[in-house]
Amino acid sequence: MSANRDIALFLDMMAAERGAAFNTLEAYRRDLDDIAGRLAARGTALSDASTADLEAMLAGLASDGLSASTAARRLSAMKRFYRFLLSDGRRTDDPAAALKGPKKGRSLPKVLSEADVDALFDAAGRIEGANGVRTRALMEILYAGGLRVSELVSLPLNAFVRAERCIHVTGKGGRERLVPLTPNALEAVDAYRAVRETHLPPDAGRAKRAQRFLFPSRTAKSGHMTRERFAQILGDLAVAAGLDPAKVSPHVLRHAFATHLLARGADLRSVQMLLGHADVSTTQIYTHVLDERLKTLVQTAHPLARGSGGD
Repeated sequence: MSANRDIALFLDMMAAERGAAFNTLEAYRRDLDDIAGRLAARGTALSDASTADLEAMLAGLASDGLSASTAARRLSAMKRFYRFLLSDGRRTDDPAAALKGPKKGRSLPKVLSEADVDALFDAAGRIEGANGVRTRALMEILYAGGLRVSELVSLPLNAFVRAERCIHVTGKGGRERLVPLTPNALEAVDAYRAVRETHLPPDAGRAKRAQRFLFPSRTAKSGHMTRERFAQILGDLAVAAGLDPAKVSPHVLRHAFATHLLARGADLRSVQMLLGHADVSTTQIYTHVLDERLKTLVQTAHPLARGSGGD
């Protein structure tokens, strides 16, 4: 049976039994077609390949300059495909079972500079009316507290505790934490409270649900502002601030919060607690960002890095 036929049967199974979306199926098709072509060039059929054939094919990906993430995706497609052949009785073994993909280096998070963040706040300050007041409150809480966007938009109205100097946040896995806010953030929230009702739904039934949230929505079924709506607001701010909106996101601002704190002398454990990370190893990625910045600074600004122009 041809490789095309086996791939088609595999994709049918993924669609019928796994409910795979069209884009997912097309990604599997492209990966398996590429694998089949590479094996065919070695004189091996896709459905008949041995573990040694697949190992050699994966090694070829690296020599062709394909990234580790691409090789990992090809391997994932192979593992699913050969498990399907085994379960369907088309093979009596799984040649991909013992294969391990290339190690992918952990990418460093994208971070905005303090000047970039200032530009975003300046842009927010130029927005007039109730929307401008709400935008400033959103930005102040996000950057002052390093919240995840889902935590920000779903903040309950009663999140403020201890004379409103902190907010009570429920994060991933139901983990709770207290996040202190800056005076600027508290002032922005106070100003926003005065216009908050303008963002409530006109319908009494929907308004009752929305009333529970600090940032209610007039249209969202959840009752609060959606992640997508805040991302749109932030994208508009980036444009107004002269920044590339593709490089500005709620999570990038969370990264900026962490790296700016560490750069100003905050200890790693405190930043871990503020971010709501379960393990400090997750927070340590931000020290790597600072290390990279320090290396760049030394390479570009240190006198000895400028060549041997002197004695």
